[in-house]
Amino acid sequence: MALKLRLARGGTKKRPFYHIVVADARSPRDGRFIEKLGTFNPLLAKDNEGRVVLNVERAKHWLSVGAQPTDRVLRFLDTAGVANREARSNPNKGKPGEKAVARADEKAAKAAAIEEAKNAPKAAPVEEAAADEAPAAE
Repeated sequence: MALKLRLARGGTKKRPFYHIVVADARSPRDGRFIEKLGTFNPLLAKDNEGRVVLNVERAKHWLSVGAQPTDRVLRFLDTAGVANREARSNPNKGKPGEKAVARADEKAAKAAAIEEAKNAPKAAPVEEAAADEAPAAE
């Protein structure tokens, strides 16, 4: 039986509250679990000690038996000093998509055209220039 240390959602709509549980990997997220290890309240401030409450001894036991933590639970275990979570890097996450790049290029082209139009020397109107050069015949 594959065991997972994961979060089971509780709370009401728009007010999440999670239980940290040991469950069979095949059971539903909020379904049957084997043991409750703690709680996680994301609505509390990050420095609040009640945000994550975890029974560290039982977590160590389940890890020794072979339970696999999910990424979020592994973060909690890392801060508690039970497990080590490797830092991840996704450099492509911050890059804009194709449409955003196209919009930015289009915007830059428009701005360059406007700037070029402002800096171009202004030519005198043709009619006024012709009237100034030729004297009026009376």
